[in-house]
Amino acid sequence: MTVGIVAGSATRPTHFRWVVLTLIFTIYTIAAADRANIGFALPFIRKEFSMSNTEAGALLSLFLWGYALTQIPSGFAISKFGVHRFFSWAMVLTSGFTALTGASSSMLMLQFSRFGLGVSEAPLPIGVATTINNWFRPQEKGIASGVFLSAVKFGPVIVPPICAMIVSIWSWREIFYFFAVPGLILAVVWFLLVANRPSESRFCNQEELDVITDKSVAERARKTARRDFGLLDKIIRAEKPEILDTNAKVFRSWDIWGSSLGYAFQLGISNYMLAWIPTYLLTVKKFSVTGTGFVAAAPWIGAVVGNLVGGYVSDRWLDKRRKPGMMFSALATAFTMYALMNSPSDPTLFAGLLFVTGLLFSFGFSAYMAYPMMLASKQSFPIANAIVNTGGQIGGACAPLAAGFMLDRFGWDSVFLLMVAGSLATFLVLLTVKEPLAQD
Repeated sequence: MTVGIVAGSATRPTHFRWVVLTLIFTIYTIAAADRANIGFALPFIRKEFSMSNTEAGALLSLFLWGYALTQIPSGFAISKFGVHRFFSWAMVLTSGFTALTGASSSMLMLQFSRFGLGVSEAPLPIGVATTINNWFRPQEKGIASGVFLSAVKFGPVIVPPICAMIVSIWSWREIFYFFAVPGLILAVVWFLLVANRPSESRFCNQEELDVITDKSVAERARKTARRDFGLLDKIIRAEKPEILDTNAKVFRSWDIWGSSLGYAFQLGISNYMLAWIPTYLLTVKKFSVTGTGFVAAAPWIGAVVGNLVGGYVSDRWLDKRRKPGMMFSALATAFTMYALMNSPSDPTLFAGLLFVTGLLFSFGFSAYMAYPMMLASKQSFPIANAIVNTGGQIGGACAPLAAGFMLDRFGWDSVFLLMVAGSLATFLVLLTVKEPLAQD
């Protein structure tokens, strides 16, 4: 009897991929906090370095330009050398430039630190997306992507209250010293635990590997029974795609470039909110530092919920269709940006509006990462993901700078209207790309 129990237990699959996903969430929460903390510190930095709105916007954009310009080179590097070592070194450098931001004694040093942070953090999202693509089944990739992107939004949730506490005790510089430490620890943890592929991991047994690669008759039969969504499939232009199995095919694909352009508009709106909402709360709504800390976290709490729910709906209810969530978020964001022009002054009501904004905005966000997984082979996926992310980061780099320029000349309403226009542009671009049905 004892032997039978042992033998039976040996056939149970491990679940180490969920440990990997937990680590991804933790790591990227810290990475997102490293880029978001300057939004809270900005009013205090501007007092010390005497910056206009346009100059402040340019400073915020430097991180994103470094981030954007290094996406495609990072995709090539990860495609050639794998995630394992490259990812850990990127985390170490990210922590180093975070600390250097706090140590900056001149405007030039501050600018160098932010650009360096963008360059060093660029391999992280491609490494995470590649890990998810390698470690998860097709029907789990949307959910896993949602967990990853909820970490991108959870970082800004923890940033405002922690920063408010640090500033009230010390100064803005200690914010960056504090956030530099966890990344160094997590770099070591990732290096020790996460292999490039589950087949290379000592923590993943053969049974879990069979689950990940869908080696079962029942699973293969399930995948061939595709659901027909009728009118929705016609609107989103659903069809089986040609697999992009070479880098040349990836670079020629309008579906990849179109999703990249749509992501540029959406991430631009996200980075505008991340960079400027704390300033808006302090200078326009006249909230206290503590009040700003809690209200500024509201859209990112909503975004965490939106990413998780959107990933689940995309995987389970929409049979791995990604465009419906992307298109819904684009339209919903246009309405919420317009609503913010006439937002209430009561902190509780304003926080509620920001929560809804974050939830609706992020409902389709995880789809931008999962979308290339349906088009590209695993070998060419890092390049496809890098192209989509490059477009997003260029949009994200332009938005804070454009917002600062418009604030100096026209005021806050003009910035919110610009975000409305960006959301509507996203919807129109998405109409031009196909919805790739899941690969058999």
